[in-house]
This record gives sequence, structure tokens and C-alpha cells, in this order.
Amino acid sequence: MVENALNPAGEIVDTGVPAHIAANASIAEQHDWHLSNLRRHRVSRRNFLVGAAAVAAAAGVGNPGWNRVAYAQDAPLTVGGRHLSFGSDAATQLRFSAQLSRNPGLTGVFLDHGPTPALGATTSAEVRNLVSQVPRSDGGILAAEQFYVHVPVDGLTPRLPHYYRWRTADGYVSDVRSAAPALPAGRLAPFRFTMMGDQGVDETPTQPPGLKPGDYDDLYYKPDNEPSAKHAANIVRQIADSRPDFHILAGDIAYADPSGQGRTPRFVPSGGTVDKAFDKFNPYVWDGYLAAIEPSAASTPWLFATGNHDMEALYGPNGYGGHAARLDQPDNGPAGCPSVYSFVHGNVAVLSLDANDVSNEIRANTGYSGGRQTGWVESTLARYRADPAVDFIVCFFHHCAYSTTKDHASDGGVRSAWAGLFDRYHVDVVLQAHNHVFERSDPIRGGSPTRVAGDRSEVTSVSDGTVYYTVGGGGRPRYGFQDGEPESYRGNEVADTSVPNSYVVAADGSKVPESLTWSRVRFRNYSFVRADVTPGIPGITPSRMRIAAVDEYGREFDEVTFRRELPLAFGS
Repeated sequence: MVENALNPAGEIVDTGVPAHIAANASIAEQHDWHLSNLRRHRVSRRNFLVGAAAVAAAAGVGNPGWNRVAYAQDAPLTVGGRHLSFGSDAATQLRFSAQLSRNPGLTGVFLDHGPTPALGATTSAEVRNLVSQVPRSDGGILAAEQFYVHVPVDGLTPRLPHYYRWRTADGYVSDVRSAAPALPAGRLAPFRFTMMGDQGVDETPTQPPGLKPGDYDDLYYKPDNEPSAKHAANIVRQIADSRPDFHILAGDIAYADPSGQGRTPRFVPSGGTVDKAFDKFNPYVWDGYLAAIEPSAASTPWLFATGNHDMEALYGPNGYGGHAARLDQPDNGPAGCPSVYSFVHGNVAVLSLDANDVSNEIRANTGYSGGRQTGWVESTLARYRADPAVDFIVCFFHHCAYSTTKDHASDGGVRSAWAGLFDRYHVDVVLQAHNHVFERSDPIRGGSPTRVAGDRSEVTSVSDGTVYYTVGGGGRPRYGFQDGEPESYRGNEVADTSVPNSYVVAADGSKVPESLTWSRVRFRNYSFVRADVTPGIPGITPSRMRIAAVDEYGREFDEVTFRRELPLAFGS
């Protein structure tokens, strides 16, 4: 291996990425170039250790267990950024994940777990080593190395708490937390879930050395609202206080790539110039993110879809290799689509889709599945709609089929790929993000609204159609609606919510003007949705799913109840 000269920050000299590759290539092509570049300019193992020396400090943001710990192989080995997910059988499988403060070497890391706080079982963790070598705008390479631990636990009793703690062989022991798998399929008990997208973090990463205020700083939007507000943290706090059975996030997770155009990643140090042919990238942002969501995610399964800011060409395949190292998701989707999956919780079927595959707007991963995803969507929707135990179908993904903001509005690729399927199989709710606002449609079928559904309405997908939500106010800077387009929400309703001057992004990337009447609720602030599901009794009462829109301080500003009648013949 070639040993290159290091500067004090631990970087080596490199030639950078040709602009034509950065601007025009798919994520897969960019990753291939990245590998060939590394073969020409390899970084030694010693460089990895230098580059990784900041991981604990970065993760220490919001994590007292890691504060003031200098990263070194003789520093304490600790566990932070704990987060949970379901397995493919959500009723019996949980996935436990976390981040290590340093390379564990030969030190064992364990999950102690059991049905009571006394625990009783111990499982050795799988350690996933994520190496990041990021071309720098000043000609060097930023080397980073992060370590994540994962333990799958199967054979659990549905809905009952399962207790756990992380432990290392050299003495670290975490506190004991509890989590619960999902309800099995059927109308067994009420439950709650929450959702939002476009989250990021409130704290500026401290690594690598030399960052200054404003570099990768999610608080760059301070004038946008209260000067000291921590909007992402507020949303996490509200989610934790809501005590959902699970939480779903519709893409744009940590914003290690704040540019989000699907271009070749570059690290841009303080004072550096941001070349628009590249995407700014800092892998250490993920450390602060996992620490920031831990107050909720350590006890509540968080399920993720991928957005445009989650295509990280540094990692293959298709820019999702970093997620595979950090996160565990259900793996029952189509081959090669790691963020596409489904699960059932009680009488609700949930599908996570990857809109990067069908987007007309940001095309770096458009078509990467070769049609496998859309085929899977159709077969999966058909299976769930034929299942008498499933009352409601919820799909979540990033790019919007229906939205009216200035920044992105509607994506025609998403509409043409999936909206017809949502109509055919009576999908009740579509949860989108991408636009940093809240917007809710009237029920839509065949591209047109079927009826007005104001605040506190009750709708049914069988006769009314699908309701589309945009919930992109998870913490990132707020967007604006079209010129002259007013907000309209509880206590601030306007009589006419039609929008004459929106647009839909066509297959050639152009913005085709669109005049529409389906936009019913618009709220330009930080928010999430909270869904309360109440199963019905066949032949007696319908099943209901009440979805409330909630701002970052816990105030509801919209509500729709989704109803499904249960004829006695279809009882489970």
C-alpha cells in the first residue's frame, strides 16, 4: 500500500473529481470513479486512525457519555446513538443498533436482553466498520472510520416489552431500556405511530478539526424563526412525549450531504469554495444525528425511507452503503433496494418506498431498480388489499407526488409510477416529505380531488380516494409556498385554497405549470403527524385511523379520520 505524505489534519494530496463526472454521472458511476481514484491514491491504515480520531468527539454532541473523551485506542470503549428498528416480521423481531466511541479491536461488545429488567440473555454484537475517504475541495482526502454495532433479536412475543442494555468486555455498561415489537396482524388493540421527514440536527459538527461556525451548521436558518430554537430537537421531544409504537421518517435523515443534488461528494473545509458540480459532504454529521434521536429511538423503533440527501455516492451500491452500516431495516423488499420494505402493525400495512428510483427532478438514481421496485409495489399492495386482517394501507417516501411549494412542488415521475397503483388498491394515506412545510390534500383519485375534506373530516379510501401529506418540517429550514399562496390551517382557514400557479416536474426536468384545487391544508412551520388507530368490530363498528398534524410545541392544527367499514363476512 502506498504511504502518502500527511498534513497535520491527516489528509493526503489528491487530484479531485473531474467536473463532467460529478455533474452527469449516476450514483453508481460516481462510486465506480471513487473506487478507481482510491486505487491510485490509497490511504494507509495509520491514516484511517488519524481520520477516525474525531468520531467520539463528534458523537459527543448531545451524548454526555462521550463528552470530553479524546479518541484513541486506549480511551474508554463506550456505546451511544442507540436506535431500534423492526425486522421483516415486525411482530416478533427487533433490531438493536448503536455506535461505538472507537475501534473495539478484539474487545467484545454485547447486548444483554430479556423479557424483564433482569434481562437474562446475552448476544454478541456484529461490528460494522464504515470507512469514509472523502475527496477534499483543497486537493486532499478526508479519512474517517466509524464503528457500529448491531444485534437482531427474533422470536419475541408481540407487543410485550423486551429489555436491553449494551455492554463491553472491558467494563462499559449502559442503562437498561425497553422496546416492544409490533402487534401481530389483525384488529387486536389500538396503537399509535408518528411520522415526519427532512430532519437533520441542530448542532454544528465539531469534526473534522478546523470547522468553524456555519460549516455544516443546521442552524444556518436562525433568522427563520426564534433565534435560539432547536427545531429538530423540539420535534424529537414531541415524538418521544407522544410515546408511539413506531416512528417513520420519509427521507432526508442526517444531512451529512447538505447539497442533496446526487453529485460526487466533496469535503469543503472552512473558507473553502463550494463548487456546484459537487455535493458538500461530512460523514461526522451522522454521529451527532444518531445521538440527537436517541431519546426516542433507543426505545421506539424508527423506520427510514431514503431521500435525495441520503444518496451518498461515497458508498456503494447506489449510495446506500453507509445506511447499511449504520441502520438495520426490514429486508423483505425487492433485490437491490435496501430502503424498500413493508411491515404490518395490527390492522395497518406500511410500505417504505425509494422515490429516488422514480424521480424526474433529481435523477442520479432514477431507474436504478430496473423496474423491480414498482413491480414489488404493485404485488405488495395487491397482497395487503386482499388480506382481510389489513384495514389501512400507508405508503411513505420522499419526493412528492402532490405538493405545491416553490422549491420542489410535485414530481411527475412519482405520480406516473405509483399514483395509479395507489388508486387501484385503495391506499388510504401517502406520507411524503422533501418540501420543508406541512401540506395535506383532499382525497385524490385519477389525479383529481373527489371531495372537500376540511379539518376534522372523516374520509374513506374506497369511495373518496387517497389523501397525500407533505410532512417535511422535521427540523430543516422552512420553504415557502407559491407566490400569493396563503397558508390555511385550523384557526387560520381561507375560503379558497386553490392554487393557480404550481407546477409538476416532467420527465425532461422541466416545470410544467399546474392549476389545482386539491391542496386543502398548508402550514409553513415545523411539524409532524401523529396517527391513532382504533380497530373496529366486523359488522358493528368501522376501523378508524385519526391523523393529527402537530407543531413542534405539541399544538394540533389539522385532523382527518380515515374510516374503513367492516362487513361481518370480512371479519378476522
